[in-house]
Parts: sequence; C-alpha cells; structure tokens
Amino acid sequence: MSLGVWLVGGRGSVAVTSIVGALALRAGLAAPTGCVTELPGLRSPALPGFGDLVFGGHDPSTVPLTKKAEALAAAGVLPASLLAAVQSDLAAVDADIRPLPEAATQSATAGLIVADLVEFRERHGLDRVVVVNVASTEAVPDGHRAHHDLALLEAALREPEPVLPSSALHAYAAFLAGCPFIDFTPSTGARLPALDELARRQGLPYGGRDGKTGETLLKSVLAPMFAQRNLDVRTWSGINLLGGGDGANLADPAANNAKTTSKQRVLGETLGQEPQGTVRIEYVEDIGNFKTAWDLITFAGFLGTRMRLEFTWHGCDSALAAPLVLDLARLTGAAHAAGRSGALTELAFFFKDPPGDVSHSLADQFRVLTEFVAALDQAQP
Repeated sequence: MSLGVWLVGGRGSVAVTSIVGALALRAGLAAPTGCVTELPGLRSPALPGFGDLVFGGHDPSTVPLTKKAEALAAAGVLPASLLAAVQSDLAAVDADIRPLPEAATQSATAGLIVADLVEFRERHGLDRVVVVNVASTEAVPDGHRAHHDLALLEAALREPEPVLPSSALHAYAAFLAGCPFIDFTPSTGARLPALDELARRQGLPYGGRDGKTGETLLKSVLAPMFAQRNLDVRTWSGINLLGGGDGANLADPAANNAKTTSKQRVLGETLGQEPQGTVRIEYVEDIGNFKTAWDLITFAGFLGTRMRLEFTWHGCDSALAAPLVLDLARLTGAAHAAGRSGALTELAFFFKDPPGDVSHSLADQFRVLTEFVAALDQAQP
C-alpha cells in the first residue's frame, strides 16, 4: 500500500528528522529504534512499509530540506554520515514541500490546500494520504458557534473574517480531500464538533493530539504507580527548558498556555484529583533542539509520612518525535484502509491529550494499541 505522508510544517525539525529517518530505514542504513510499530507485538502486514511512504507538505519556510538537515546534523540531531547517503532522495522530496497557500477567504484557502493534496496523491499514484500536523503550537482559539455545526462552519468560512486556526483549517481541507488527519501538536486540529461531523461524513479517521515524547511520557508511567499503590500525591511541579524553534514559539504566552494545559491532563485523569503545582516551559536558546525537564513530586504514605520523588529528563525532541510520526502515519493509513472513521481513541498511547474517555496509563494504552493492530490484521482481505 503506497502511503503519502503530508506534513504541515514540512520544513521543521520534526518533519525533516522524520523524512531523513524514513529514507534511511528504506535504504537499510538505520535501525527502527523508537518506532513502536516495529516491536514484535505490533509489527504487522496491515501497515505500510517504510519504503511505501512518500512525503510532501506545506511550510512557509523556503529553506531547502538538505540545508535544514545539515543544520540538524551540526546540532547533533542527525548523524552527519547519514546525510550524504540520503541527500539525493531528500532533495527530491523538497519539490513536494510547498508554500502555504493564501486566499481571500478561508474557504478559498482550503480549496487550494485540497488541490495540493489531490495533485500530490494523483501524481505519485498513492493509495491514500495521511496529513500530519507538526507545525508550531497555536494559542487556544476563542469559542465560536460555527465550531459546533458543520453547515454554520462552512458558511462562516466563506466570510472574510477567519473562523478557524490554521491547524483546524488544514484538518478541514484534509477531510475534504479524503485524507485522514493526525495532530501531533497541542493545537486545535480536528478537535471541533463540526470537523468530527465532517470526518465521519467522509468516512475518515483522525487522531491526536500533542505527541507524548518526554516529561508527560514519564508522568503516564509514574502517576498510575502512585494511584495503584494508594499513595497520596500532594504536589507535582515541573520546569521544562526548551531550545530550537519549538522553544522560541512557546515563549509566546498563549502558545505556552496551550502546551502546559495539554501536559497536565494525565495527572487529573489518572490520580482522580489535581495535585498542587504547575508546569512551566522556558525558552533557552543555547540548548537548541534538546530539552530538559525537572519534576518534583511530594506524596504521603501510611500514617501521613511525607516523601518525595524528583526526576530529570534530557532528550532530543525531534529524535523522540520522528519515529512516532512514522508510526502514526502507518497506523492511520491502515485504519483508513480498514474502513475506520472518526476519532482513533486506540492511538492514545502516543498523545498527551487524546480524544475520548480513555485511560492515561501507558500500560493500558499499550494494551489497547496492541489489540487495535491485531484487529487491523484481521480486517485485511
């Protein structure tokens, strides 16, 4: 099954690391470390192979993919020795990363996005295309009544005043073009009732949001431990230091608020109460594409004895995120082929803020994911 992977934010660090990684896997130059779908219990003939993935996308930047990859190699994100081997293939992908289209109304802009997606699918002879949002985090949008009704939304999109944030407009266009949508960011994406209605009407699956790559990954393991041992978590505070483009974007208070809200959901859902404390995100330019998180947890045990746990996580966001982007594209493409539509709650394993009433325990989420892949196997003709 040939699968197009259309990356919104296609010249960013996560996108370029994903593309380089897929090219290296296709050529047998790298191991699939970090790719969950390559674990023994999840490897499946229902999923497209890495060699079946064809990349395109939208991005306002004009920096060539090869130049971005060189910068990532200089920063220690990509192995420099790998770039020479995939450079010609990477340059070929460059032509399919297009500028963001703009028109007088959001309806017209959506039409231009649809045209790009359809042309990409037809020119490469793809069976299907999955749109994955890896662009910068947006502020939480103001409520709008059109968000709740598809007919109202489509009427509002024909007006000059914007109604949808960029991520949601890309989701809307993806569904019109017959493409599933994945939001790897904390942005709105497809998480509006009107867009859920459109996805179901079009018979398309979607998933998200906000990829779980670092601190929240640890929270989804540790919080169930405290809950299952009946320990009283009193406070949970964290400080995240980020460099790179993501860190610079999150220096904006509105975008920062959207991210921190997403990161905290796992605690309330798992512990049954919100402990005291907050998550702070600070931009530290010098650490580049890496991030450091420090968390302090205080808790009480038997007879009220007070205790604490501290942890530090230091990782490379792009290297952690890229294999998950490849996983999600393959899983969502297979779900589309199997006739699934609406929110893919089974993909909660990958996200901080997944749709639906789902467990936030990583172990529970992994079990559900394994069952989901087994069902995809059974749905194959």
